[in-house]
Amino acid sequence: QLQLVESGGGLVQPGGSLRLSCAASGRSLEYYAIGWFRQAPGKEREGISCISSSDSDGSTYYSDSVKGRFTISRDDAKNTVYLQMNNLKPEDTGRYSCAALRTRFGASMVCSIGSYDRWGQGTQVTVSS
Repeated sequence: QLQLVESGGGLVQPGGSLRLSCAASGRSLEYYAIGWFRQAPGKEREGISCISSSDSDGSTYYSDSVKGRFTISRDDAKNTVYLQMNNLKPEDTGRYSCAALRTRFGASMVCSIGSYDRWGQGTQVTVSS
C-alpha cells in the first residue's frame, strides 16, 4: 500500500529557503501525479504545486503566489518528490501536505481536483523573524 511521508519543514527567516520532501513507500511513484498543498490558519487548503506522473506529459503547475520562487521535481530512483522553496515570505506559513493520484492527468488538473489516492501527514513551515 502506498504511503507518503513529508519532511523538511521548520522555522525559517523571511528570504530563506527550504526543501520539502515527499517520500513514498509501498508503491512506485512513477505512475502517480503528486501535488503539494498548503493550509494556513483560517484559510482554505490550496494546491500550490503539482507534477504529473512520469509516464504522462511531464507537466508542472504552480499557483500564482509561488510561481518563480518554488520548484517541484521528482526523483523516481529515490521514489521521492521535492518542493524547493526559495525567497520564503511570511504568507508561505502553513502546513504543507503531499498527495498522490494514480493518473496521467496534467499537473494543472491534478492541482484542481478534490480527490486523491493517498495523503501524507504534512509538515509545518513557519516563516518569521
